[in-house]
Amino acid sequence: MFHPTVFDNIKTAFENQIYDLDNLDGTLMVTDRADLLDLAMMSREFSLSFQLTEGGNVTSEIVLSSTLKDLGDEILETPDTIPGCNLRLRFYMEIGDVETECLAIQDILNSIWGPELTPVQSLSFIYGQESETYNNCIELKFKRQITEEQMEDIPNLLKHLLQSAEELESL
Repeated sequence: MFHPTVFDNIKTAFENQIYDLDNLDGTLMVTDRADLLDLAMMSREFSLSFQLTEGGNVTSEIVLSSTLKDLGDEILETPDTIPGCNLRLRFYMEIGDVETECLAIQDILNSIWGPELTPVQSLSFIYGQESETYNNCIELKFKRQITEEQMEDIPNLLKHLLQSAEELESL
């Protein structure tokens, strides 16, 4: 019989709670979902993107990933290892005033997530297209692996994620 991995269990927990916020609460609308298996690297990545129903300027994304080593350590029950996966949160939005808005974004996310998660902002634009805005991809990367021990923290993490999206919408 198939025994789900830590990656599968955490992925399912995120899916269930995000889809409840979409279908039951109406707080958000899921806009994209990907569940990828990289056969060259033998890694997995799951992402779920959404926008707040009372917004639309910010897209939030949860990205969960697992490497071959993570999976191998879990299946082989390698001593002195704790099975887990990596978690990143991303926010996508357009900004106009780079200096002011990037600093405001950093302040918002630091006040919600604390100094442990430093937001990395990557700005882009389409060359040759006249526009006064930049696409901003803001990423928060958790420094340690997420294990099944943290599954009970997912509702609180989602509250912080929704609060982040709401405050970024207000910029």
